[in-house]
Amino acid sequence: MPSNRIERANSELQRCISEILQYKLNDPRLNTMLYVSEVKVTPDFKYCKVKIGMDTDNKTAVETSLNILKKSSGFIKKQLAGMVKMPYIPELIFEFDKGMEASRRVNEILKTLNIPEDRGEDDE
Repeated sequence: MPSNRIERANSELQRCISEILQYKLNDPRLNTMLYVSEVKVTPDFKYCKVKIGMDTDNKTAVETSLNILKKSSGFIKKQLAGMVKMPYIPELIFEFDKGMEASRRVNEILKTLNIPEDRGEDDE
């Protein structure tokens, strides 16, 4: 179980990275529906796994966006250094969040099912 310090760091890093991606990283090749779904920093604060979710099924767009983020990690780290007070700004490791893709597929399947609306007891 992560400590409170790690949990606070994860939360703050997620907030800051999201802000950087949304407002400071101006790359037109990036998917605009990109979001940070999860951040996990190691206990020594040297590495940080950043899971990225995207509202697309296009594998090429996902790979392109991840490559851009990897190449921009130095810029993102520099921005983070000015936003968070940490003993060490971690090395960022970007990954696609496959869990979000699975949930999107489940939601699409549920929309195709013919499920009658639940009637309240007042309707009887």
